[in-house]
Amino acid sequence: MMTNKLLNTLVYKQGHILLLLVFLLAILAVPVSLLAQEKSSTTTVKPARTPMPAAPQLNAKSYFLQDFQSGTILAEKNADLRVDPASITKLMTSYVVFNELKQGKLALTDISTISEKAWRTEGSRMFIEVGKQVSIEDLIKGMVIQSGNDASVALAEHIAGTEDAFASMMNHYAVELGMTNSHFVNATGLPDPEHYVTARDIATMSTALIAEFPVYYAWYSEKEFTFNKIRQHNRNTLLWRDPSVDGLKTGHTEAAGYCLTASAIRKGMRLLAVVMGTDSQKARTADAQAMLNYGFRFFKTHQLYQADQQITEAVVWRGESEEIQLSIAEEFFVTIQRGRYDSLDARVTIDPELSAPISKGQALGKLQVFLDGEEIGSRPLLAMSDIAEAGFFGRSYDSIRLWVGGLFGDSDE
Repeated sequence: MMTNKLLNTLVYKQGHILLLLVFLLAILAVPVSLLAQEKSSTTTVKPARTPMPAAPQLNAKSYFLQDFQSGTILAEKNADLRVDPASITKLMTSYVVFNELKQGKLALTDISTISEKAWRTEGSRMFIEVGKQVSIEDLIKGMVIQSGNDASVALAEHIAGTEDAFASMMNHYAVELGMTNSHFVNATGLPDPEHYVTARDIATMSTALIAEFPVYYAWYSEKEFTFNKIRQHNRNTLLWRDPSVDGLKTGHTEAAGYCLTASAIRKGMRLLAVVMGTDSQKARTADAQAMLNYGFRFFKTHQLYQADQQITEAVVWRGESEEIQLSIAEEFFVTIQRGRYDSLDARVTIDPELSAPISKGQALGKLQVFLDGEEIGSRPLLAMSDIAEAGFFGRSYDSIRLWVGGLFGDSDE
């Protein structure tokens, strides 16, 4: 029986060779002028591409514009320059707090007794009073909406015992998020030589906050909060100017200048703009707005593939199954200039001669996306199932097929 299969394989290969010869002869028989006519008859003239202006040039010390879903950087200046973050620090403070809530170590209804240190903390306040008991939810709103330094310290002490211990938690999460040029020594953003971030790291932190805690993130869009009969407004004036803006945070100290990180979503596309070290509240708002408008006007984000979507399949040798389906683990987004979608090119590369055993999730190839010949994104292709090794006869049969294939060319059928 094995001999018959081998003979069939050889006949099959010979048949393919004959068909190839016939095809080549047919091409040679066609006049060159006819091929030229067919090519010219299908050529189309593409419309002129929309001119792509340069990104806005801002006077800020550093800035960064990034698409939330694809991670594509649309504009930047001194993105890795270490700067004083001022109250933008509170994004990391809230990230730690939200993680405590997520892990069940903290509840919004928990009550915190306000220390004298929290009460005395200088800078912006929600006006909590020493010795009073305040709910965690009110403290979070006081920190997020009113930018209360007193609320930030109260939260830090409630969670970690001291603000110094809480800062260690902040640095732990910063490392986990890949914020390689950031370091925190307090929960408020009050100036300290060892307290710094970068515009790029702020975008990373903002992305994580939105992606991991969408319910809690909604507090960043609230325009005002009243506590102890004192009503205060959110300092992010973009919330009033641009209805697509739903967060994040402002900051200001003499050392930091005026800073703002803002996020906006229009027609399903979310952008993050970070502006550090401007000379006025008006300038930080105008600069962030200019970057957001530029990004939305000239770029568009496309979702190319779903998570766990089958992309292709491949032949497997010496396995109980002859084929394996391949997918990607996460959604695949690209951000490109508007009107360029039809110029995208996707390519799949499979590792040669895949052999069992194969484990689900094992990387077996790569999916690449190109624009004008330049790679703009890639994802590993992963096995969608396990494939166990075949028995002795199955492995032997595939070994013979591979050997014959080496003699006559590609052995895939």
